[in-house]
Amino acid sequence: MPGNGPVTRSTLRQQIADALRDEVLAGRLRPGRAFTVKEIAEQYGVSATPVREALVNLSAQGILEADQHRGFRVPDYCIADFRNMIEARTLVTDGMFQALTSGHPAFRTPVEDPLTTAALTTVRRRGEEAQRAATAGDLTILIGYDLRFWRELSALFGNPYLGDFLHRLRVQSWVCAVQHLLRLPDLRGRLWAGHTDLVDALARRETETARSVVAAANAHSLALLEQLTNG
Repeated sequence: MPGNGPVTRSTLRQQIADALRDEVLAGRLRPGRAFTVKEIAEQYGVSATPVREALVNLSAQGILEADQHRGFRVPDYCIADFRNMIEARTLVTDGMFQALTSGHPAFRTPVEDPLTTAALTTVRRRGEEAQRAATAGDLTILIGYDLRFWRELSALFGNPYLGDFLHRLRVQSWVCAVQHLLRLPDLRGRLWAGHTDLVDALARRETETARSVVAAANAHSLALLEQLTNG
């Protein structure tokens, strides 16, 4: 396992978790794929303890499922699961955007807090990277930037519990979506690429516009997955 400092159990745990997470999000570990702690420990040449901790952590995030007495497996989410994930995400983002109309300190005007504007600029740059990846059809790169985009955007509201919950939902959504999107030989022009529209709406404090952008993104993703599911 690569690393620059002394290798501790927590370092191994995080490296193993990151590697397996990337494998699932890239679609290289397919839905239903099962494995044991022993199998992964042998694969990476490490002891069972950090592997077990990594797998339990990924299970808590919804990236893996614990299969009682048999180890862990990649969840096989269906289109109904994806609809429910979108509904849950919408409830969270609607609450975030409602903060704009209730004077949430995270979105004070630039005169009151120039740091807000600077933070939005950083998030917008992340959105630009996500858009480029979406336009190019590079799913793996898109997922990475999309997750960072929403992670940094939700951090502006100063509530880590909200940010963690939304991040979990978005990771699960990608785990579900990847298994379907990989059926397409070419993803160029098929993936949603409106991240900067959302940031611009929030920068203008336009709550309804922001909601409309997210609703359009959700509708686009759901329609594409339904199309793929129906063959």
